[in-house]
Amino acid sequence: MRKKVYSIIVEHLRNWGVTHVFGIPGKSISPLMLELETQEIEYVLGRHENGCGFEATGYALGSKTLGVAIGTSGPGGTNMITAAGQAREFQLPVLFITGQPSMVDTGRALSQDSSQFGTDLVKMFEPVTLFSARVERGELLPLYLRHAIEKAYTGEKGPVHLCLPFDVLMEEIEEFHIPLPTYATKLVSEDVSHAVKLLDEAKRPVFFLGKGAIMNETYEELRVIAEHWRIPIVTAPGGKGAFPTNHPLNLGGYGLGSSKHAMEYIRSGVDLMIVVGSKLCDMSLSGFTDEMKPKAMLQFEYDLTFAGKSVQVPTSIVLGDMKANLKRVIEAAGAKPREQEYELLPIPGFEATADSEQPLSAGDAFKALRSALPDNAWFFGDAGSHSFHAVQNLDIVEAESFYFDEVFIAMGAAIGCSIGAKIACPDRPIVCITGDGCMLMHGTEISTAVNHGAPVIFFVLNNGRLDMVDKGMSYNTGRSVGAVYEYPLNVSQFAGSMGAAAHRCHHTLDIINAVQTALQSKVATVIEVMVDPEEIPPILTRLLSMD
Repeated sequence: MRKKVYSIIVEHLRNWGVTHVFGIPGKSISPLMLELETQEIEYVLGRHENGCGFEATGYALGSKTLGVAIGTSGPGGTNMITAAGQAREFQLPVLFITGQPSMVDTGRALSQDSSQFGTDLVKMFEPVTLFSARVERGELLPLYLRHAIEKAYTGEKGPVHLCLPFDVLMEEIEEFHIPLPTYATKLVSEDVSHAVKLLDEAKRPVFFLGKGAIMNETYEELRVIAEHWRIPIVTAPGGKGAFPTNHPLNLGGYGLGSSKHAMEYIRSGVDLMIVVGSKLCDMSLSGFTDEMKPKAMLQFEYDLTFAGKSVQVPTSIVLGDMKANLKRVIEAAGAKPREQEYELLPIPGFEATADSEQPLSAGDAFKALRSALPDNAWFFGDAGSHSFHAVQNLDIVEAESFYFDEVFIAMGAAIGCSIGAKIACPDRPIVCITGDGCMLMHGTEISTAVNHGAPVIFFVLNNGRLDMVDKGMSYNTGRSVGAVYEYPLNVSQFAGSMGAAAHRCHHTLDIINAVQTALQSKVATVIEVMVDPEEIPPILTRLLSMD
């Protein structure tokens, strides 16, 4: 049976379990827009294509299926490139679809040309996706779509891109069906006996967990190994959610937002550092000196690009699927958890106040936030000092509930990601941790949350500046240029203008009351927290290492 290309594409999305697609319409992709409505897939109208891409990324994370973002040709596509880069860093399957004027007109002067004669979107998307191609004839769609979806789901996993010209969308071709890959290849190490030997022989080991440990859902395996061998846990900024902060073995964060316990333990000497899912970038190793190097490292990674290259010590690499390889270690050693010895500790209580004369500290703000939320809340950290304050001060009760990227670290990404995740998980409290600088970049996506019934809690630290830049520049040079707003954003008024519920908080009791109200709300809520503009964020270890 022959069908239009646009109909076949949308039919595949529906069969793959996609319920929401994120985008901004335009002429070249209008057939897809109309067909989404026909086949009852909700089209989420974003406010900027970059925000749409972030939302598709959060949707992929929350739904455990494909995220889809659609942008028109030319600037509609270029606006999504940053979001594709962020999706790749999170290793999430997101399909970016861009438009193109009709193929028959290629080579002529065209508005918003996305071919090699204009802004070649295929080439532009190549560095930030696992597959990027233009479908130049309808008959190519079956193979190109299969290539794209297989790349998104197998091996490394991540975003892919297809550029679809208008006349190709309108072609009729033979119907076909491509299932989501269920045969995802998992590269698993054949021999983990050396890893077991290293763990058995280590006298003073430490786990160093990164974002990859979260994205590969390794918590159960990590807990068994950590408890069996009694290995303390240290987390990179992006790995904070890999292990509950109230587990007795968790020493806290290392790098930006580090804890005193983690720093002291590593400084006092480690013979084996077991790295899981961290590239060991400068943010993760902030403050790391030669004297702190372990005698050896055991690194679990899916990709060799950065493995064994950041810290120059003897490194054994267990390559491939992290969860599967950690399971093999457990099986090979007969490892068992020690649950009675390592019961989770209660989260410290917090006494809120409404009459303090001191400016509100970010640390107290996050303690108040945690005290008002249920244990199952998910947090999305944005780029900036606010997230490193959260890394240092926010307790994570359930593993794999804190999502933050310290590598690509796009400002405003958490705003969109939290919206997509809330749409995918409507019954789970979703909190976006962001700042006034990020709000000025992508805060208009709050309007998307309002219009599409996604009651995200946006927790916005406002100090009238790009705080991380301001404090870092001041520390290194003695002055700051271009990082302080002459007229700061009134976040609550901005949010209210878009239909969100808004609260402006000066004290911790204000925060608790606002969060409790937000949890009952059916509309997006923005909680603006007026924090001390002079407070030094926990970032200066990185700056010291740059001297």
